[in-house]
Amino acid sequence: MKAIFKVLATALLLTMATQSVADEARPYSDGPVVNVSYIKIKAGMFDAYMKWVATDRKTLMDEYKKAGVILDWRVYSAQARSPNEPDLILTVTYKNMAAFDGLDDRQDAILAKVAGSLDKANAASIKREEMREVLGSELIRELIVK
Repeated sequence: MKAIFKVLATALLLTMATQSVADEARPYSDGPVVNVSYIKIKAGMFDAYMKWVATDRKTLMDEYKKAGVILDWRVYSAQARSPNEPDLILTVTYKNMAAFDGLDDRQDAILAKVAGSLDKANAASIKREEMREVLGSELIRELIVK
């Protein structure tokens, strides 16, 4: 009988502790995840690169968005203060971190359809290096304050 009482008392304490943790909810929730790419356009190539952004990239991003792979995408200009800073910032917004599971497979199918094949898409990517340098990228997550 004492053993049953101890088990019930322990269960009650654990339930109360769990409820206490649930009552102390975070003052925010996880929001969308954004991939931010920092681009340095090579001298004299800004218009050529922006033509690519306005055509091939726009077509691809719009297809990703239509397929539900991404939520949105944006292009920002930046004032580089030194030669090592970007003058263009590209963002792609995903619903959450789970959106990255199997992302390559979902994107490759759309990329092959838009570009004609993955080999053509890879060749075009190499060609873009003549116009720009990718300084780096990062993932950031929006925190939605309650």
